[in-house]
Amino acid sequence: MNIVQQSDRIAVRWLSSYYFTRAAVSIGWIVAALTIGKSMPPVAAILLVAYPAWDAVANLLDARRNGGLTANPSQAVNAAVSAVTAIAVAFALGWGLHAVLAAFGLWAILSGLSQLVTGLRRWNAGAQWAMVLSGAQSALAGAFFFKLAAGETSPGITDIAPYAAFGAFYFLVSAVWLTVALARKPSSERTA
Repeated sequence: MNIVQQSDRIAVRWLSSYYFTRAAVSIGWIVAALTIGKSMPPVAAILLVAYPAWDAVANLLDARRNGGLTANPSQAVNAAVSAVTAIAVAFALGWGLHAVLAAFGLWAILSGLSQLVTGLRRWNAGAQWAMVLSGAQSALAGAFFFKLAAGETSPGITDIAPYAAFGAFYFLVSAVWLTVALARKPSSERTA
């Protein structure tokens, strides 16, 4: 196996591991949101701030692993938007859950579009169709969050859980897809 193939395999392994981690954290967040977060407002507040904060950290880690923020401008934007959103959500909690949902709506649109661009940029790595779909769906979910934020009914953390679930699903699909693709490579290519 030449150095380029070995480097590509290492990059795909990283991406698969990264996507599995993203899916696992999202699933953990959903479980926490639907159990203790639903009945304990202080825990819900922490979870609502933690979700975009984790996205910022995850994008930074992935960008740094893949050449840095300069080489990954869509992830740099995503990390910045997510960090600002975590702060905005912390402030919005003082105004109520309608304001929190509006902040999540803007974040879902901007981070979704950034994820879509990242997926297109990484298309040759494999399994990026799921990331592109996830980004597009995130942007659409943002519009839905704005509708909920402007509504009369009182929103809650359970309104955000389905959004996290779709994200977890797409990350899991990509992780499994990449893992299977690596396993299907001829054994001469697998020895790295």
